[in-house]
Amino acid sequence: MRAEAQNWVDAIEKSLALLRQRLDWETAPYRLEEFNARTEDPELWNDPDKAQKLMRERQNLVDAMGICTSIQQELSDSLELIELGEMEEDAEVVKDAEDGLELLAKKAAEKELEALLDGEADSNDTFLEINSGAGGTESCDWASILARMYVRWAEKRGYKVELQSESAGEEAGIKSASYKISGHNAYGWLKSESGVHRLVRISPFDSAAKRHTSFSSVWVYPVVDDNIDIEVNPADIRIDTYRSSGAGGQHVNTTDSAVRITHNPTGIVVTSSEKSQHQNRDIAMKALKSRLYQMELDRRNAAINDAHESKGDAGWGNQIRSYVLQPYQMVKDLRTSHETSDTKGVLDGDLDGFMAATLAMNVAGKSRAEAQAED
Repeated sequence: MRAEAQNWVDAIEKSLALLRQRLDWETAPYRLEEFNARTEDPELWNDPDKAQKLMRERQNLVDAMGICTSIQQELSDSLELIELGEMEEDAEVVKDAEDGLELLAKKAAEKELEALLDGEADSNDTFLEINSGAGGTESCDWASILARMYVRWAEKRGYKVELQSESAGEEAGIKSASYKISGHNAYGWLKSESGVHRLVRISPFDSAAKRHTSFSSVWVYPVVDDNIDIEVNPADIRIDTYRSSGAGGQHVNTTDSAVRITHNPTGIVVTSSEKSQHQNRDIAMKALKSRLYQMELDRRNAAINDAHESKGDAGWGNQIRSYVLQPYQMVKDLRTSHETSDTKGVLDGDLDGFMAATLAMNVAGKSRAEAQAED
């Protein structure tokens, strides 16, 4: 076995050990037995919310155990193939098996990072808001490109995407859009995307074909579940209804069904315009509670992530990532320095590398902060 292949084996075994440690591998089978026994209780579904929570926790445990077992099995199979290939002096079999080890090492590293998503709300569904910033029509178009990018990313992960509200740009693109993205660890992954995103390109709206810089902001908030109690004083909010201004056709609302809720103490404004008025009110209230909860998380984590303390303006000096399409091709995260020249892949939703880099940075920062606190 080549030295490089042995390095991959070592990396896989290290990731596997950390995954098992976080899962508490020795007790996992017993915890699964306990879950199975509780799901067989005929009175469980008398409380549907509690039952669904239990089923999700059980499934998360099953998935985590399955990941460990799968990685271990793939590692064993690859090592057996390499041994067999070397015995039979079949270089092609050895190469294929070593290539498999390289892919498995990347997969194991990703799963190791995902296991670090252990924040209070990391496993929750999430709201994602996109707002155009400085740059007029160009920024509205950029906002629509970002919306497509995140929808593509979510769909690749098998997440459910629901449009909550959308405001069209005057000439092109969107002024703003809000989505609910549902799936395990949706918030944990997407929370690193909060901030201002900068685009540099030759504008398709400029007849002189000049290079333009535009900005749009992305903000991510966890969907608050029943385990998190957020109280909203009715006296602190104003609820307005209005007629949604959609793109036209059969989706235009003919009644004042859209809902806007303003939280006076914080100035937070949330909207929903894609459902009936009753549904929109419920959706907007949930979004407000999520925003308030996010503010509380930000206060707790201020020492680790100052970026969430203030949104800032969607313009110069506040960006977290630059997408340069002209005069060269490059996407670079300004927090982690992670970069790629595959701009098309990124805009088609290939964001895992950026999210993983930010997660690793935040975990390292948290570990340093905890170590300093102990000192």
